[in-house]
Amino acid sequence: MAGIRRPIALAAVGATLAVGAVLGFAAPAEAHDAVVSSTPVEGEQLTALPSEFAVTMNTALVDLVGDGTGFGIQVKDASGRFYGDGCLSLVDATMSMPATLGEAGEYTMDWRITSSDSHPVGGTIAFSWAPPADATPSAGFAAAPVCGETEEAPEPEMTTQAEAPQDEPSATPTAEAPADDTAGTLLWLGGAALAVVAAIGATLFFVRPKKKTDEPVE
Repeated sequence: MAGIRRPIALAAVGATLAVGAVLGFAAPAEAHDAVVSSTPVEGEQLTALPSEFAVTMNTALVDLVGDGTGFGIQVKDASGRFYGDGCLSLVDATMSMPATLGEAGEYTMDWRITSSDSHPVGGTIAFSWAPPADATPSAGFAAAPVCGETEEAPEPEMTTQAEAPQDEPSATPTAEAPADDTAGTLLWLGGAALAVVAAIGATLFFVRPKKKTDEPVE
């Protein structure tokens, strides 16, 4: 009986060692790509604008494709507007983007990298922004900015109907011009009519028949 128990005990020990070895290798693999630090950090209230938004990993970042595919930082406010310019910098273990922010309030920073084993790794960092009184807020973007392609556009100026006539000051003198011409025309026509009447009168005077004279007495 003892001879049978010994092989079973050895098998149990071997299985335990195998499981331990698997778990021992798995734990470092899961912790291989992890965030060491970030700007901002989770739950932080910023009172001064940082020079950049950044995420630093525990291993160097490798851009396998060479065009930044698989890496990204997106900063949004509570209304869904985006900030920053979308231009990433990958230096050693740090990924960063120039920082801009809008009005005071709650923000999130979504980040994503491609780990050294080609798997995507990402997360979301929530923070708040309480700018100083003299800070100038950024207008932000309605969609995620693309480096070198997205620019802030000024809001179009609206023109009311009441302001439109001010752009046409020449309309009033033009409207008064026909009044002067009409007066001159009426005076001319009146003078011509009087001349015609006078001419008709003179004609009638000269052509009226002469009175017959008395016949001579024989």
